[in-house]
Amino acid sequence: MKLKDIREVNNLQGKKIFLRSDLNAPIKDGEITDDFRLRCALKTINFLKDKSAKIILAGHLGIDPKNSFLPIYKYLQKYFPIFFTGEVFGKKTDDALNNLKDGEIVFLENLRSNNGESANDEKFTKKLASFADIYVNDAFSVSHRKHSSIVGIPNYLPSYAGILLQEEINALSDALIPQSPSLCILGGVKFKTKEPLIRKFLYIYDTVYVSGALANDFFKARGFNVGKSLISDNYADIKNLAESEKIIIPSDVTVENNNGVFIKKLQDISDEDNITDAGTKSGKQLAELARNSKFILWNGTLGEYERGFIKQTEVLARAIANSSARTLIGGGDTIASINHLNLLNKFSFVSTGGGAMLQFLLDGTMLGIEALKQSAREYNMK
Repeated sequence: MKLKDIREVNNLQGKKIFLRSDLNAPIKDGEITDDFRLRCALKTINFLKDKSAKIILAGHLGIDPKNSFLPIYKYLQKYFPIFFTGEVFGKKTDDALNNLKDGEIVFLENLRSNNGESANDEKFTKKLASFADIYVNDAFSVSHRKHSSIVGIPNYLPSYAGILLQEEINALSDALIPQSPSLCILGGVKFKTKEPLIRKFLYIYDTVYVSGALANDFFKARGFNVGKSLISDNYADIKNLAESEKIIIPSDVTVENNNGVFIKKLQDISDEDNITDAGTKSGKQLAELARNSKFILWNGTLGEYERGFIKQTEVLARAIANSSARTLIGGGDTIASINHLNLLNKFSFVSTGGGAMLQFLLDGTMLGIEALKQSAREYNMK
């Protein structure tokens, strides 16, 4: 899919660009704990700066409207001069925009500090659009959201894809036509979200490996005890899906009970067990599948990442990193769980999206992408 790309515009000098970036980095005690998305955002910012555009940089931070971009501002200062207004609308913002020179950057406060962002409020949208001559969407991870800065502003400005957004679309489009033998690995906990994707990928991938809490539904559907493990409310609806020969689930698992943590075969799981990770045998099996594949798509950890059950996820990460296959991974927990292994640069492509990645793979488009297409039609962009 080829969108109108900001790199195709001949002369950006002096143009005011509203750049919607993905700046949603995790912060603890005022410190950024993972700068992956921020590093990805730098490419388009630097491009516009080098073209002497006047940049109005905007984004969101978490779901709490009280979250401030101050730590993000301090991080970005290491890379280029930038003026942080500390507000979305107000005198500081107005003054900064009036004095903005070519190649300079004005950084707005967290857009979600104003409820007009999530509500896609027209008045809020129009005011944001009035700041600029051109809109650029470079925030792939939220382009499935019907928010003002994603779907609203393109109604009022000529709109383009940023470098990261176009890279995401290109890579994920490849994942819909994988080279055989192909392997799709889906983990995590949101079965309702991933079930449609599992069904779709049975027609696209040679093997679909289901792990994490997602696998618990398949264990139960295949007649195994899952003890106290998390399952979805509609596990009974997947019995026909569980019978597919293309779907592989772990053959052993890590369980936790009152006596400790153990590796067990599926038939040995008791009522008191909680499944927390894939087992050793399963990790080796999955690593072997990875070594024999030419295309690997991976989204979702194999265990309860937040509780420290990441051993088999790390085994898989190393196997994929050492594979000769084209490899594409995504999902916040997946990336965070392997980031400390310093392996991210060993993968062919690492997506900044979690839910957005799944949405694109399922539908082949997103609300933000369609908004860019509509803008191109309205403004007769050739």
